[in-house]
Amino acid sequence: MSAGTEDPINVVVAMDFSDDIMEKIRAVSPRLRVERHFPDVAEKAWDDVEVLYTQRQFPDPAQAPRLRWIQMHSAGIDHVVNQPIMQSEDVEVTTTSGIHATPMAEYCLMMMLAFAFELPVMMELKAKAEWPRGQTKAIAPHFLRGQTLGIVGYGVIGRELARLADALGMQVLASKRDVMHPAEHNAYRLPGTGDPEGEIPARIYPPEALRSMASQCDFLVIITPLTSESRHLINEEVLSGMKKSAVLINVARGPVVDEQALISALAANTIAGAALDVFETEPLPSTSPLWNLDNVIISPHIAGNSVDYHDRAAMVFIENLQRYLEKRPLLNVVDRARGY
Repeated sequence: MSAGTEDPINVVVAMDFSDDIMEKIRAVSPRLRVERHFPDVAEKAWDDVEVLYTQRQFPDPAQAPRLRWIQMHSAGIDHVVNQPIMQSEDVEVTTTSGIHATPMAEYCLMMMLAFAFELPVMMELKAKAEWPRGQTKAIAPHFLRGQTLGIVGYGVIGRELARLADALGMQVLASKRDVMHPAEHNAYRLPGTGDPEGEIPARIYPPEALRSMASQCDFLVIITPLTSESRHLINEEVLSGMKKSAVLINVARGPVVDEQALISALAANTIAGAALDVFETEPLPSTSPLWNLDNVIISPHIAGNSVDYHDRAAMVFIENLQRYLEKRPLLNVVDRARGY
């Protein structure tokens, strides 16, 4: 997949990166011929491109005969997995997985604290300019310490959330596809974050035991990639096994959760609430019952966002460019069989 020793490497960046970021990319090696193409990639640029950084722009395989590596601007690839070039065995695909760990873990922690301290009730009272009767009895927090967090999808984000929850005195359970290999390898991770050896969870469950894990959780956080296997992974069976006092948090992809089953559970108060950043249809239609449920917090798919997203994404690309030049394994390589 790598070039000859001194051959120039043509790199197309199909993103609106700043001049400062582009200079950092070019500074990796004089062998790199880096061009920024945004909002559209010039047709002739595909002819000799070897490395492509992109989010939604892809050539047909015949347009880019020299393409050997695609670095995605996102962690998930479900939105582009059907692109023909993504199926080429000659092209390696990597993601920016890992840069979302801090914002998404902190988002989940924020939502757990919001429910634990009844923030929705406070905001409702504020909107009505109403002081609660009974004062301390009206709002009685349930501390996170001692509560059980279940994490569905124990990747880089889940491991950072586990680290934060463990520091707060929560018990952590996790569900992942390969329970026999809890450690993570060749994944981008900021130093000092996460649980690289998979030592924090009290127990790691296989997907088929998800209902059993969910039944023990006060908070169930969904962070698993969307694949054919994970679609509607959180269904009526899993929801019916959850505690009545439990809260579900979804920062993965909307279709991982059976939205109609979730709406039914929330409306019937068979679970206490949900914090949802992703939905089966986005933007969430104004007709969705979720808007009118008092026990739901909604955010518009922003859990992984940050003001310096481009800078952090470029850090992964720069690290991988160095590896590519040195013929070392790239970070965050997509396993096509798994879909992530």
